[in-house]
Amino acid sequence: MGYEITHRIGGQDVATAGSTQPIMNPATGAEVGTLHLGDADTVDQAVRSAARAQREWAKVSLARRTQILFRMRQLVIEATDEIAVAISREHGKTIGDAKGEIARGLETLEFATSITQDLKGGFSENVSTGVDAHTVRQPLGVVAGITPFNFPAMVPFWMHPIAIATGNAFILKPSERDPSASNVVARLYQEAGLPDGIFQVVHGGKTVVDALCTHEGISAVSFVGSTPIAQHVHATASAAGKRVQALGGANNHAVVMPDANIEFAAAQVASGAFGSAGERCMAVPVAVTVGDVHEEFLAAIKAEAEKLTVGPGDDPATDMPPVITPEARERVIRMTDEAEQAGGRIVVDGRGLVVDGHENGNFVGPIVVTDLDRDHPTYTEEVFGPVLVVMHVNNFDEALDLVNASPFGNGTAIFTDSGHYARRFQEEVTVGMIGINVPIPTPVGYYSFGGWKDSLFGEHHAHGPEGIGFYTKQKAITTRWPSQNETVESSMSFPTHD
Repeated sequence: MGYEITHRIGGQDVATAGSTQPIMNPATGAEVGTLHLGDADTVDQAVRSAARAQREWAKVSLARRTQILFRMRQLVIEATDEIAVAISREHGKTIGDAKGEIARGLETLEFATSITQDLKGGFSENVSTGVDAHTVRQPLGVVAGITPFNFPAMVPFWMHPIAIATGNAFILKPSERDPSASNVVARLYQEAGLPDGIFQVVHGGKTVVDALCTHEGISAVSFVGSTPIAQHVHATASAAGKRVQALGGANNHAVVMPDANIEFAAAQVASGAFGSAGERCMAVPVAVTVGDVHEEFLAAIKAEAEKLTVGPGDDPATDMPPVITPEARERVIRMTDEAEQAGGRIVVDGRGLVVDGHENGNFVGPIVVTDLDRDHPTYTEEVFGPVLVVMHVNNFDEALDLVNASPFGNGTAIFTDSGHYARRFQEEVTVGMIGINVPIPTPVGYYSFGGWKDSLFGEHHAHGPEGIGFYTKQKAITTRWPSQNETVESSMSFPTHD
């Protein structure tokens, strides 16, 4: 039924004889396509193709690589509508939100076009008499990326442009929920002139993930997803001797200070909590009101939530789309039920929402909960849906302690007019990405993305300068060019810098 999505290996569509699974439209609940699922043999086929191609790609000049990336940038811009429609159909998010993630992904591609500057090494003349020293960075070889359903374009773009620009071959394993965008990107790379085998797509589940993490021909694995799977990928790939960056889950807090513009803060927090139905690792599922602004903020956030139109992502009137699966919808409703049963006050209740004409869709409306205990799972766990928990503390220090007590450390925000408290917050909070009056502090492509604590496993953050460090290894080279008639006495002492 509908279209078929196959693997992209060696520049060709490759269908496997193994299992398939349906691709569903979250807004309608209908099957729209069929996805071919790979296995360890599929991964091995992709790795062998990648290894052959990478040996030649590593020798390609930086100027040539840059030209291909510039062409790729233009092709992605021209295909934005096509990619956005595919994302909306399979993920559910609005067309505008899908275009936004493509634009943010392009930032990393644009950063990668400056690879001629970013791969420059260092050079020191005469570190000792007649001896020079310099460094170079070289590609790892074949690398892999395992990416989540919530950003089928942006998150892979955090990985493959830098990996390819630095001379590697890249194998992408996207989410099985919304695979089409990755195949479009593979086609565009081919049109841009990238040699076959340098960017490949293998679809599948845990079998493919484990094969990528353990295959001896893969040098590094990048991952973005939930914390339990990030831990699994990090442990499995590290045990196999690979370099790993594994970005995990989050439970981001936004602190609202008494001096904040409450209407502005509420509008920004609503965007962070309910945009893309809360299915973002940089969503804002927790607001922390400080002092006497609690009820005022609740009234303001209630007004913002009630403005939102919930509907299918391809409807221009839609503000908030469905969640990805029926199971995701059931989890949101269950966790809200549990919060209410535990004494939580439901300020906005979207559990009973039905979208006319889309009764089989995975829709749930915005939900705002307050008066929860700090150990309740609806507060402590990553709901990954349109649920905002509003906590209350007496002062800034209590707010800081609450944020720092979370086992996650992905992103956080503070809304305030006080430079003093903003500076203290950014200095003392134990979180990797911080917004000052900004609800979703996702760094631009020429910085790097990554959290702390249970939100990151491995040493490297994603994209930007840390991405170049992750996908390359350094050589330090010391040279000496004696003349033909120069004689030097041998010495058994460790050399000095005379």
